[in-house]
Amino acid sequence: MSLQKIIFNNNLKKLALLFVAVIAFCAFTDCQRENFSKEALSQTLLNNDDQKITFEEVLKKHQGKVTVIEIWASWCGDCVKAMPKIKLMQKDFPSVDYVFISMDKAVDKWHEGVQHHELNGDHYWATDGMKGAFGKAIDLDWIPRYIIIDSHGTIITYRAIETDFDKMYETLKTIH
Repeated sequence: MSLQKIIFNNNLKKLALLFVAVIAFCAFTDCQRENFSKEALSQTLLNNDDQKITFEEVLKKHQGKVTVIEIWASWCGDCVKAMPKIKLMQKDFPSVDYVFISMDKAVDKWHEGVQHHELNGDHYWATDGMKGAFGKAIDLDWIPRYIIIDSHGTIITYRAIETDFDKMYETLKTIH
């Protein structure tokens, strides 16, 4: 085999490995998004007054503000374990808006969870749960899930979980 063929084959192998690495990276990380899909924006949630509101309308309420969205459920052990951390974040970043979207299976469980955990912020309920239309539209695969949006409406962090609070703090420090 000629030297040129060997070099070509080695380069081809490197290119193939790079391609596989990029695909794997996107599959196992958050593959950052800057905006929500039209499907996500059109999804209907329920507000505290049991009125329907689209996710787009929820975001418009917080337009111009840095916003942290937490997707959670009262039955979720990791969510409950992270509550003190989100409360500390609220204390450390009081001018940030906080939106909580529950994946509870029943409206009464959602209301009880909000009251029990004394969560300050805007509250909504995704009536069809984690595997429903809203969950699919935001690529929900784990809760709690955190999304950070800057004051221009750009998604800065699309997928953070309860172990990512240090990263979220750093993000909030840089955009706040």
